[in-house]
Formats: sequence, structure tokens, C-alpha cells
Amino acid sequence: MSRARADEEEYWHSSKFRAFTFDDEDDELSQLKESKRAVNSLRDIVDDDDDDLEKVSWSGEPVGSISWSIKETASSSSSSLEGRDTSLQKGSSSYAALPKQVSSYSLSSLFKGRNRLPSLPSLSDAFSDTGVKNYAPELRRPRAEYKDYSNDWSPRDTVRRMQRGKVCSLERFRSLQDKMVLLDEAVAGHDGNVITAVLIFLKRTLRREVLFRELEVRQVALCHLIHFLKETGEQKLLLDLLRFLDRTEEVALSQYREHLNIQDVEKKREFLKGCIGLPFSAEDISHIQDHYTLLERQIIIETNDRHLAMAGQSEIFRKYPRKASILNMPLVTTLFYSCFYHYTEAEGTFSSPTNLKKTFKIPDKQYVLTALAARAKLRAWEDVDALLTTKNWLGYTKKKAPIGFHRVVEILQRNNAPVQVLQEYVRLVEDVETRLNLATKYKCHDVVIDTYRDLKDRIQLMAYKCKVERGSAEEEKINSLLSNMQIRWKN
Repeated sequence: MSRARADEEEYWHSSKFRAFTFDDEDDELSQLKESKRAVNSLRDIVDDDDDDLEKVSWSGEPVGSISWSIKETASSSSSSLEGRDTSLQKGSSSYAALPKQVSSYSLSSLFKGRNRLPSLPSLSDAFSDTGVKNYAPELRRPRAEYKDYSNDWSPRDTVRRMQRGKVCSLERFRSLQDKMVLLDEAVAGHDGNVITAVLIFLKRTLRREVLFRELEVRQVALCHLIHFLKETGEQKLLLDLLRFLDRTEEVALSQYREHLNIQDVEKKREFLKGCIGLPFSAEDISHIQDHYTLLERQIIIETNDRHLAMAGQSEIFRKYPRKASILNMPLVTTLFYSCFYHYTEAEGTFSSPTNLKKTFKIPDKQYVLTALAARAKLRAWEDVDALLTTKNWLGYTKKKAPIGFHRVVEILQRNNAPVQVLQEYVRLVEDVETRLNLATKYKCHDVVIDTYRDLKDRIQLMAYKCKVERGSAEEEKINSLLSNMQIRWKN
């Protein structure tokens, strides 16, 4: 006690002010050193045995709270300061300035939670740089913000949240009744994405038999699931569902659709052959049979033509080399190929166009349109003429076009047919206005002149005279008609 009393007497007789000298140092390290010395002196003065005694410094500040805080700070930095203060002077101009704020806490109250002056600033405010700082405890987030992670949502609320794009866990719906209520709410919401999400959850958590039985009485959800399985390619589950529903035709069509995933031609042919025995409708079974026959025919044609092209024995393959394989091509493409490369072959061969027409019952319009395009591309005008010429039972020939002569003219012009060929078929267009438009567009002058002559339209003929070349045969023809007195013009 005597040592403590002596230190106390030394503290009260000391002063933090001294006379000015030029050796004063205002260095930060010097201030820290003097702060350490002040802490060491205050540490012995503060007596922790009496927690109820409030000790204050000369300036009226609570000694216990400040010295305790400074002691904690000085002890963490003392190791670094001991190596650096060897070159510093032991004298100091003043003690480090302590904060001026008045604390409402004593050293003992920090641990016992007692606050003597509630209206005064706290201990931490004495060391704040800003002077005033709010140290109120951090409040918990509102309960409403934690509802996104709650497991208490009803099926209806869950569906509404899913419609708004919120993340919801469906695992809390464990019973079959809860799951069905959730599905019914999703269907009632008329949101396809929500319905699909719920169906995926049910597909994962229910046995197939239970799921199929419940969906059988929910047609909207059933249609969604069937469409989803088709899009994702879950063929096995789809077939099981259709068999459960006794939809035999849909089962057959789903199995037939598998041929799209088969790349090897021979395997695809065998697969199609097996599909013929599936329970298709009468209309569908004919299409399956035609598909198998067409693929079989394409394999034969492709094999023969590849051999001819490689051997160089056919002139048409040398002049017009093949650009692609005919395998897996549609029927119309196969017909065009046959009309292009095998037009003159006899009907008994598999590659003959007439054989394809007869085997697959191709309509006359489709056959004429395809054959005309193929022969016009080869500029085989004689074949075009023969294609459009028919003979009646008396032996008389007549031009006939099931697709209409206006379309014949367009196809021929697209393949750069000569004007003489175009004029022959423009004349056969029955509608006068269409005929004049086509003749004017493709510069079939003779057709225009003859049409105006038949119409006895002298004014239009004189107007058209300005459109032909001067001194040409067409101009002479127009002048001859205008000067013909036997024609009774209507204007």
C-alpha cells in the first residue's frame, strides 16, 4: 500500500505542462511512448477490488474505463514499440491528450452491465473519430423477409409464389392428398410452367401406377405430361403411360417416331418393316407401308446410280453429276430425281417415273408439276410438249395442263425457255386478261397483237404499237391489221 500511495502522490504533484524548449518533439511515437507511461502509472492507481468506487482523473474523466481501454491497446503494441523507442528521449513535453467525453460506465459496469448515467455517451464514443456514433444493437430482419424460406406455405400460396418466379420447395408436400391438391391448384392457375414443374415433382416422388391413375381423371395435367415426355424424349415412360390409358394408336405412332433417331439405312428399313404390324389406323397403316416401300426403292436406285456414276457409263451422269444422295428423301424429291435422270425408262423398272406414280398413286397435278420442272431444267422442250399433249379416243391430240397453262408458262420462263416456246403456251391461257398480262410481261408480241385483233380493240392495238421496235416485223403486222378494212373495229 505504501508503494501505491507514493505513486499516487507522484501523480498528483506532476503536471502535463512544462516550459517551452527547442528540443520538443511532437512525434507520434513519442506520444505513444508517453501514453504507455501514463497507462503504467494509472494501472497501479486503479483498484479493481472496489467496483462501486468511481475514479476520475484530473480533468474529471473516469479513470477506470479509460485506463482499461488504453491498457488493452498499449499491451498489443508494446512489443513493437520496445524496439523502436531506443533512439527516443526519455523526457516528454506532455502526457498524451485523453478524450474529453464523459463516460457513463465504470470498469466494473462493463462486466456487470450496470449503467450509472443513461443519458451520457458510452465508453466507445470516447475513442471514436467522428465524435458521435450510434452503437445501438443490430435488429433482426423483419419476419416477413424470412417467409421466402418458410415451410408453412399452403398449396395455393405455393402456386402463386411459383407464378411470380419465387423459389419454392415442394418437398414438404409428402402425402398423396397434398400433392394432388397442389396439382389441382396449379391447373386452376392456368400457368403451363407451374403445371409442368409440379408434374416433374410428382413424376419423381410417386410410383408410375399411382401417378397414371391420378392423372387419368385430370385431363389437363395429363396432356401437359404427355407433351412434356414427347419434348424430352422419355420414350419408355411415354409408352407406359399410353398403354395404361389404352391408347393403342398413339403407342404405335410413338414407336414409329423412333425411326427418326436411326441413322443406318438398313436398320431403318428393318425397323419400318416391323412397324407395319403395329395397331395403326387404316389410314396410317397405308402411310407406314408407303414409307417402307419408298425407302426400299431408294436403296435400290441409289445403289445402281452410284455404280453408274462411278463407272461413267451414263451420259446424263457425266453431264449433270449428282449433288446428293437420294436416301431418306421425300417422295416428291424422289420423283423429281427419277424424272431428271430416268425419264425415258420403261415402267417396269424401279427408277421409272411412271412406276413411282403408279406405285404411290401420285395425282396427275403433282406428277405433271414435278416432271415439267425436271424436264424444263434440262431444257428438253420436246419432252415438255409430250407431257402436256393428250390424245382422245378418236386419235386427236390436244394440249392439256392439269396445273393450268399460266403455271406452265411461269415454270418455262423460270428455266429460260425461248420466246417461241413461251408463246405457244401463253396462247393456251383461257383468261384474256391473264393472257395479255403474261404476254406483255414476257414480251410475246404476237400473242398481244392477236389478242387485241380478236377483241377488235383498235385503240389498244395502236397504243401497243409504240412498245414494239420501229421497223420490226411486229410493227408491220400491226400496221397491216390497222389498214385492213375487213376488220370491224369496236372503237
